[in-house]
Formats: sequence, C-alpha cells, structure tokens
Amino acid sequence: MERKKIETYFTFATFSDLTLNDQQLISNAISSMNFAYAPYSGFNVGASLLLENGEIVNGNNQENIAYPSGLCAERVALFYAGAHFPDIVINTIAVSVSSKDFKIDDIVSPCGACRQVMAEYEEKQQKNIRVILHSPNNKVLIADSVEDLLPFKFKSSLLKKY
Repeated sequence: MERKKIETYFTFATFSDLTLNDQQLISNAISSMNFAYAPYSGFNVGASLLLENGEIVNGNNQENIAYPSGLCAERVALFYAGAHFPDIVINTIAVSVSSKDFKIDDIVSPCGACRQVMAEYEEKQQKNIRVILHSPNNKVLIADSVEDLLPFKFKSSLLKKY
C-alpha cells in the first residue's frame, strides 16, 4: 500500500518573517477582533479580507444569547464583501483570535461552517483564497487555499440540479 503525506501550509514562528502586506492584514484582523461582541464565550475573533481591487474588509464575531443567532468573524467579513463587492475576487483572509478566559498558544483554525463558506467563495470565484491564521503569541500559519484546510469539502457539483 502506497501512502503519501502532503504538506499544504507554511508556518512562521515570528511575525517579522511575514511580508509587510501580510503583517498589515493581520494587524487589521487584530484591530477588528478588539471590537468583537463576545460576552458569553469571551473568545474574540477578527477577520480581514484583502480583495483583488485592494479593498480591505474586516469582520468580527457577533454573539447572541440564543447561540445559533450569532455569527463568526470570517462569515461576517465574507458576507459583507459578497454584499458590497459581489464581483471582486477575495485574495486573502487573515484571522486572529484571543480569549479573556484562557491562554491560546497554538494556531486556531476557522470552524467547519466558516471553512465551508470560505470554500464556496473560492469555488464561486474560481480562484484560491490564501488563508492566514494568527495566534496571540504571533505564530502564523499560511495556507495557499481554503481547500488546504478543508480537503474534502462539499461541492455544489455534488447536488442534483433541476
């Protein structure tokens, strides 16, 4: 039996190893994260998108006491971009997290729902979206595509069309 392991992302131990553009996008995600509304979980998330036209769109998580009514930072930013810049390609999404209640040492990945939404935007625009994940201790993981984070994504082509 032949087995093959594929590495699909890059990690950076220090913030200064990143390009200035990536540093700026992470800084925007951090700024956005500071305005998150997370009174129940204490887990703040910020997301920042770089669009092909140079526009930057930010989002943060918005909780609600009726938990399913809240929305993650990634989807807030993506849906805003989809509503205001529907035909502009999303080049990169940067995500940063912090917690009021516990220390985060590792990279935190988007939830499954956010990964699926990101994957659909990638499929819709027929161009990869780079994903930058940033931890509070400035560790960074960069994936060249959403599919690197969700390799077995559910695709619209799998649905029967009428």
